[in-house]
Amino acid sequence: MTLQQGKLDITDRVVGKLQNGEIVLYLENEQIGKVPLPSGSDIQLEHHFESAGEKIFQLVSTPSRDEPRYTDCDEGGWC
Repeated sequence: MTLQQGKLDITDRVVGKLQNGEIVLYLENEQIGKVPLPSGSDIQLEHHFESAGEKIFQLVSTPSRDEPRYTDCDEGGWC
């Protein structure tokens, strides 16, 4: 019996992570390659995301502080 070489399409399983000015490609936890980004390249993101330095942030809404009506609960758990 002999083994034959072939190709398996894994494109939809590859994940890219932004690291040190390049996109590092992973298949599961194995690093399989990288794509260097040109210096000064701009990352275009959807309106609820932004980038700063080597980080990508999702813009979310969170309550600014607890509202008193939800913090004054009795011993039975009723608020």
